Amino acid sequence: MQLYANQLEAQLKRALAPIYLLSGDEPLLLEECCAAIRRAAQAQGCAERQVLTVEPGFDWNGLYASTRSLSLFAERRLIELRLPTGKPGEAGAKFLTQMAAAPPPDIVLLVVAGKLDKQARAAKWVQALEGAGVAVTVYPVEAEQLPAWITQRMSRHGLKPGPGVAELLAHHMEGNLLAAAQEIEKLALLLGRGEVSLDDIEGNLGDNARFSVFTLADACLRGGAAAILRILNSLRAEGVDPVLVLWALAREARSLAQMSFQVAAGRAAAQVLEAQRVWARRRPLVGNALARGRPGYWHALLSRAARTDRVIKGRLPGDAWRELQCLALALGGVKVSSCGKQ
Repeated sequence: MQLYANQLEAQLKRALAPIYLLSGDEPLLLEECCAAIRRAAQAQGCAERQVLTVEPGFDWNGLYASTRSLSLFAERRLIELRLPTGKPGEAGAKFLTQMAAAPPPDIVLLVVAGKLDKQARAAKWVQALEGAGVAVTVYPVEAEQLPAWITQRMSRHGLKPGPGVAELLAHHMEGNLLAAAQEIEKLALLLGRGEVSLDDIEGNLGDNARFSVFTLADACLRGGAAAILRILNSLRAEGVDPVLVLWALAREARSLAQMSFQVAAGRAAAQVLEAQRVWARRRPLVGNALARGRPGYWHALLSRAARTDRVIKGRLPGDAWRELQCLALALGGVKVSSCGKQ
């Protein structure tokens, strides 16, 4: 059974599954899902908890033997198995498949993995765990969803955000849910319950936003100079390699060039997006960007990306981050005269 993170609590109230598989790259939400499962397991007699992290040389045979022996201290126990790489190896995959085929009655198995890509989700052990228990994929909270997430989080602490409060918090905490949660907890301690105004939070906030090259690519698809420049400046300040930034931008430009050619040939944009296997969650963003230019526009961007690559490698004079800024803004449909060809 596959669930979203916000559906887990309801499932736990109905019944405790023998196996849970949690995956994703949002640490706060993953940990909160784990905590919910731990509470439910303890309430149903799992007084013993064993936490194991899979590293090179992990003893899968020892774990298998442990699962086949009755617990000495409790009728049931929770085994929390952490897979930082999301790859258990051949021996681990065999063990997990066996556990799914015949879950021991005195054990609840919680497997916590990182982000599983499409190939990993198709693995036999993943399919087996999903079939025998509950699989929860944790997705990051997108920028446009963050104010609503903050509002909901504040209400759990008895706080009501006044006009503009959730939006301001979202601006400062984008991409960093842990910082957002800590800020809300701090407000609850300082203010107690009730409405929170802008005066209560302005001047006490640092910029705790955290971005990645993928966040930058999405911002470029969405358009808007302010967001693009903010994320790009943040990546530069964090010391992200310009090559990695260029890779993300060039990949989007290349994909848009290919799809634009098909649209220009007469195919419907929706058909092209589906044929290119664009994720459903990204289709509005990609479709929005696709409508901004014809094939020639995107091929010109690829030429600029090639120039940027030569600047980064020192084969042409220029500032690598300035070139990346021009490329990102152009990808976002922003016309800036100072970013013309040099």
